[in-house]
Amino acid sequence: MIDVESQIYTPIAEALRAQFPGILVSGEYVNAPTRFPYVSLVEQDNYTTEAHMDSGDTERFATLMYEVNVYSDKAGGKKSVCRKIMRFVDDLMYAKNFRRTSLSPVPNLENATIYRLVARYKAETDGTTLYRR
Repeated sequence: MIDVESQIYTPIAEALRAQFPGILVSGEYVNAPTRFPYVSLVEQDNYTTEAHMDSGDTERFATLMYEVNVYSDKAGGKKSVCRKIMRFVDDLMYAKNFRRTSLSPVPNLENATIYRLVARYKAETDGTTLYRR
């Protein structure tokens, strides 16, 4: 398995913390964040890229899918806070050669005072370089 999670999560988490002081960032999905704004950046899928398979026993390329959840509970501005944070994450992911495959608000059924945006990104990697396909 090609594992580049730390090369993706760590620089993005550090950039978020520098840009948005007080933000909580995690590499795991959390159903009920303890404080806001909150961002989770989770590798949801990592599989061998079939188009680059050969008869060898070594995985040469992997397709990655990352999911980003952004939460805010700010009274009178939670949607704009989430969109501002997501725009920042989007720029970081594109700079790493990911492409966004979806972006949508998700109703938080457990607590309607919390706004949540979810985006998914895909890229391929050889373990060193990320490629947008």
